[in-house]
Amino acid sequence: MANTAMRLLVIGPSWVGDMVMAQSLFMTLKVRFPGATIGVVAPAWSQPILERMPEVDEVLPLAVGHGEFGLASRRDLARRLKGRFDRAIVLPRSWKAALVPFMARIPERIGFLGEHRYGLLKEHRKLDRQVLDQTVKRFVSLGLPRDEAEEGDFAIPKPRLTIDRDNLVNLRLAHALSSRPAIGMMPGAEYGPAKQWPIAYFHALAKKLIADGYEVRVLGGPKDHDDANAIVEGLSQAHNLCGKTELADAVDLLADCRQVVTNDSGLMHVAAAVGVRIHALYGSSSPTYTPPLTHNAVIHYLGLSCSPCFARTCPLGHTNCLNELSVASVYQAILADWQQDIGMINA
Repeated sequence: MANTAMRLLVIGPSWVGDMVMAQSLFMTLKVRFPGATIGVVAPAWSQPILERMPEVDEVLPLAVGHGEFGLASRRDLARRLKGRFDRAIVLPRSWKAALVPFMARIPERIGFLGEHRYGLLKEHRKLDRQVLDQTVKRFVSLGLPRDEAEEGDFAIPKPRLTIDRDNLVNLRLAHALSSRPAIGMMPGAEYGPAKQWPIAYFHALAKKLIADGYEVRVLGGPKDHDDANAIVEGLSQAHNLCGKTELADAVDLLADCRQVVTNDSGLMHVAAAVGVRIHALYGSSSPTYTPPLTHNAVIHYLGLSCSPCFARTCPLGHTNCLNELSVASVYQAILADWQQDIGMINA
């Protein structure tokens, strides 16, 4: 009997957090199409994250930098994909994102309208921002029939990344991590400073937590290294791991933490997908639009009259949405969650 299982291609997003949220779509597709295979076209950096998603059968790296057109690379990838897939789901709304499945002549090509790409998609859907009021809802909706998607009342599976326990053991040894219970801190936000809690606040919080018996791990990319140095300065049980670990390592290190304190960032979504307790700090963005997809989270958001503005830098010049979010309030929330740990450490 011929194999009739659906062969699905997803054109993935270009941000860490969005790629994690795309797992909700992959989960939905596996339920809707039993036996289907899923290939994901994505930037090369995202491969370690996609490899932690059991729903993804194949990662197809696209060698195009963020913001680049890269026609030759897209044409080459499309040539290799011809005849291999039945349906393509295009998550980004840009014109160039729809080029690969079009050039690969994939019969069904689904995505939202955007940048005049009518001819590139076979089924173009209008984005109702009131119904699909979250990024993850928009992703999942593209895996559903149009009428069901337009109602907006459908399940959103929560991302769940797999953990490599052997890698975690190696990381603990390589970075001389202690046996203390760990608190992760993610001070970066690729989008811009209007999403970043002050570095001095992270340092003050780390100092309090270390005094209570915790170890602090600061995670992020190379761009966050200097900020992380300021956080760990003078603190013996704080580790600056920014730029010293790979993205897949962050998955395992976060899963090993008791709690994390994080800006609204890609690593926040990674933390949500490994089940760790999250304290999510929101400034210019909205916890309604891009919440951590977990029940195990505390949202710290002042909701000022000027929030959310979704700006990269504060248009009013004061960033009060984060500057007025006190260290004491976050610290007390952490203690409220893990008071029993403090008692055990100090016993």
